[in-house]
Amino acid sequence: MKYYKLALWKYYFEKGYSIMSYPKWVIAIFGIGEVVKKNYLIVCFGAFLFLILCILIGKWIWKSGFADAETEVSNVVNPFVKQVRKKLEIKKFK
Repeated sequence: MKYYKLALWKYYFEKGYSIMSYPKWVIAIFGIGEVVKKNYLIVCFGAFLFLILCILIGKWIWKSGFADAETEVSNVVNPFVKQVRKKLEIKKFK
């Protein structure tokens, strides 16, 4: 429990950072547009391609089972999950 407050502040930061990631990219895209001779059409096209790529990668991660593996990794260190598995004699996901 001595790391609880530190972990809680880390959680606050990471959640806020992840939510602010979206507006950060909007600002960055317009900044790139200023550098690229104010040709926003090229920048918007590149941003659209990036959006499609992110969705495809996310879908692949979900369908491949990698998301389940990530959850299992976090479950390995979760004290509640450890107790439940011990009580129910459930083996780890592999």
